Amino acid sequence: MTADLCVAGGGMAGVCAALAAARNGRRVVLIQDRSVLGGNASSEIRMHMVGASCSGRRPGARESGLIDEIRVEDAVRNPQRSPAMFDLLLYDLVAREPNITLLFDTDCTGCDMEGSRIVAVHAVRQMTEETFRIRAPFFADCTGDGRLGVEAGAAFRMGREAREEYGESLAPEMADSRTLGSTILFTARRHDRPMPFAAPPWARRFTEEDLALRSHRELEYGYWWVEWGGELDTIRDNDRIRHELLRIALGVWDHVKNECPRGADPSAAYEKWLGGEEPKLESPANWALDWVGALPGKRESRRFLGPHVLTQDDVLAGRTFRDQVAYGGWWIDLHPPAGVDAVREYPSTQVETPHLYGIPLRCLYSRNVENLFFAGRNISATHIAFASTRVMATCAAVGQAVGSAAAVAVEHGFGGAPELLADAPLRVLQQRLLAQDAYLLDIRSEDPTWGAEIHASSETPQGPAAALGDGITRRTRAQWNPSLDEASHQWMSAALPAWVALRWPSPRPVRRIQLIFDTGFERELTLSMSDLYSSRMVRGPQPETVREYTIEAGGWRADVTGNYQRRRVHELPEGIVASSVRLTVHATHGAPEARVFEIRVN
Repeated sequence: MTADLCVAGGGMAGVCAALAAARNGRRVVLIQDRSVLGGNASSEIRMHMVGASCSGRRPGARESGLIDEIRVEDAVRNPQRSPAMFDLLLYDLVAREPNITLLFDTDCTGCDMEGSRIVAVHAVRQMTEETFRIRAPFFADCTGDGRLGVEAGAAFRMGREAREEYGESLAPEMADSRTLGSTILFTARRHDRPMPFAAPPWARRFTEEDLALRSHRELEYGYWWVEWGGELDTIRDNDRIRHELLRIALGVWDHVKNECPRGADPSAAYEKWLGGEEPKLESPANWALDWVGALPGKRESRRFLGPHVLTQDDVLAGRTFRDQVAYGGWWIDLHPPAGVDAVREYPSTQVETPHLYGIPLRCLYSRNVENLFFAGRNISATHIAFASTRVMATCAAVGQAVGSAAAVAVEHGFGGAPELLADAPLRVLQQRLLAQDAYLLDIRSEDPTWGAEIHASSETPQGPAAALGDGITRRTRAQWNPSLDEASHQWMSAALPAWVALRWPSPRPVRRIQLIFDTGFERELTLSMSDLYSSRMVRGPQPETVREYTIEAGGWRADVTGNYQRRRVHELPEGIVASSVRLTVHATHGAPEARVFEIRVN
């Protein structure tokens, strides 16, 4: 089996890496060791994806690109918040891509090497008794645990660095092997009659004092702090960790159902973390478990070493890099390795990241295996910096960057990832990412309108039509990073219908028109089993998004109804020549005006 890129791992990073490479015309083999895609976001674990917006505490910083496409698609097609339907959505997105060959239930078991290059990956699918050998010029380890990279001999670390190694004030004084722990989640449902629960004899017992610093007010979804195993090897001790987490999860539910004095919970840490109202206290008498995870959601194991190791200072200083290809912004979110056994410690210590920060390409490929990329929680970062980069929306943005980087490397005939650092290919990569709706902190798209004059039927002071050509496709805030301005970067009309037109002095061939609409980055949007968190979201088309529009160029015309996505691409027939492109917005999903960030003409 051959490909341009072999991606190992089908979590959010791996899915986005595979989609990005495939949509850039590259042939991809995606190896996934489970029967579903999504990793910690899948129905097997059910953790909601968070990222730079800090669960609503940094409005507008939500990730764009592929992860926004996925979130919006889920909100529209899965308003009922079904985890199984999210699995199906990811499968559908991958299955639609003719350039992706997906191998479910398949484990990477080895590599063929030539010097410092991977030549082929060996994989096994036990249920079909098949073995595979995948040859490719580039490989991406998105497995979380780093299985592919370890087989290739890529340098990595586990555990926490000493404070003095990178000058990190949040690091322990001495290096150790401790990590963040793993979690098993559960969901429950309200019934119309009392629902008894008897914990098995092997479940742990908890008192209110044991859980004094761990909020257990919500009944339908619990609990991210059911965490354990950070003092063990989260890879080799995973089976032991799973059993202990089941003991803990069932013991916690037993306490909530049968012993907890509702109203006596002294902690509101989770609700404060969400920044909203605390859930109303409700008797658990009529509540019953309807799902308990069988697979631990793993936070941390191996971290590969690239030419650059992201550090606490990089994160807290909001550092941007010449070779940045993604960004982060989640808190430095540290948990006690002992998890629930650290009863006198809060389950999370979150150090605010004052700014968004860049993630450089040099953190996304191996320092000693030249054709190995990585994306997800295993990128090149210290334990402290990883505590911010590890969250899934950031991992997805990094995955898109890695898939795009591999595509550019193949296009240029490169033999190794370091060749992408030269000025010309790096510029191609960054501009490609921006053109495909990724966001880079202080880099603009280069003239998406071809220098057109921009005219509109109306505009508002906060949304001038000229913003369509400024190369930025989101509202920015100066406090996000010292390199940013305070501007909407979008055309906003006065009323509907409304039109905007790009005009050039002379006709030119037009083959492709891309539109970037508004999908409400000021709000949170992600699949969550938490009713409280989900109450802040619109589970359907986003009100700001253009629903019906007409696009015209040189006698060609497209009338679109029912749109709900942020990015729409129109491929025009060969031979279309136009001196103008006109967009007419007829309706949105609720907003009284048109909102458009970009009209890109190729």
